[in-house]
Amino acid sequence: MANTIGNEVDLMSPGRGHTFQEIIGQPELWSATWKSVRGKKSEIVEFLSELKHFSNLQAILTGAGTSAFIGEVLEGPFQRYTGMFTKAVATTDLVTHPELVFGHDRDTLLVSFARSGNSPESAKAVELAGHLSRNVFHLVITCNTDSALLKAVEGTDSLVLLLPPEANDKSLAMTGSFTAMLLSGLLISDIRDIDRNEFAVAIMREYGRKIFKDYFAALRHVAELDFDRAVFLGSGPMKGTARESHLKLQELTDGKVICKFDSFLGFRHGPKAVVNERTILGYLFTNNDYASRYEVDLVKGIAGGRKPLYSIGITEERLDGIDVDLLILLGDGKSKLSEEFLAIVSVLPAQLLGFLKSIQLGLKPDNPSESGMIHRVVQGVKIYPYEDVR
Repeated sequence: MANTIGNEVDLMSPGRGHTFQEIIGQPELWSATWKSVRGKKSEIVEFLSELKHFSNLQAILTGAGTSAFIGEVLEGPFQRYTGMFTKAVATTDLVTHPELVFGHDRDTLLVSFARSGNSPESAKAVELAGHLSRNVFHLVITCNTDSALLKAVEGTDSLVLLLPPEANDKSLAMTGSFTAMLLSGLLISDIRDIDRNEFAVAIMREYGRKIFKDYFAALRHVAELDFDRAVFLGSGPMKGTARESHLKLQELTDGKVICKFDSFLGFRHGPKAVVNERTILGYLFTNNDYASRYEVDLVKGIAGGRKPLYSIGITEERLDGIDVDLLILLGDGKSKLSEEFLAIVSVLPAQLLGFLKSIQLGLKPDNPSESGMIHRVVQGVKIYPYEDVR
């Protein structure tokens, strides 16, 4: 039965407290993450410098589920900062079709993101990369000090970054682990400028605090609305954030809210048919002036057609010509984040909305899967020898 979420609700009560603390603790976690990466700067610079000797090197950003979406956000920035050809490919795709990614005439940097590192596909992806690549190197970013993934890269040319303990979410849904691993990957890709990027992390921290302080009550109101669909839109790096946003709300509501994601332009080509009077529409606006023109046009087009139940806009700067029910305005006009750093912060409203809607639906956000279908670490995946099917 649906509940009303009043101020008196204990957000730290059993079944809720881990998720709530992991969501609101992210601004401080980002500072701790910066310090962790900064502490390994010399090792990271040396590791990446060695890779410059390989002219045919590709960087593959991989992980499963939410960890795979990190690569989708990071793909463009990682390529721009490192100069490596970069592609995001989930371990769940690598394991079934490794020959489409690796090759004996190709060198590979496999960048693995993993909260637990115990998803069976993670270790198998490492094995397949070694088997099918000419030379393979591993960069592992993880939250767990004792995992199958770390054992898999032992004895290889590898660099491991262990995140602060608080990044290892206790809840089923990944929240802090997602943003901390994504921030780590971004900082590593631009490692020589990590001291300059401390300022960007400070701005992120202020934006995160602002969301919790100024927009928590509004998001609680949204969670109490009668909706069973949600769509999140983003362009460029924001599309990966939109994908993580859609999963977070769907996961935390145990599928009672069915979610989709798309790019702003892509949404015009058929997917916008999903919008009805029970749909929440979330716009994750870029601060890229060129791309923003397309996004504003889409919002105007939606306003002239079938309207959703409620719309939310997340933006760093106020945009002319858009009309949404809730505008989450992050900036104050004094500072501007790089688009990829903004993409990290922009997932927070969906995390909060998922948490609050979970409570409103009578679920336990720490473990919302009433049927036990979804687990913190995926279960039931049988791994097969690749040689058997070639």
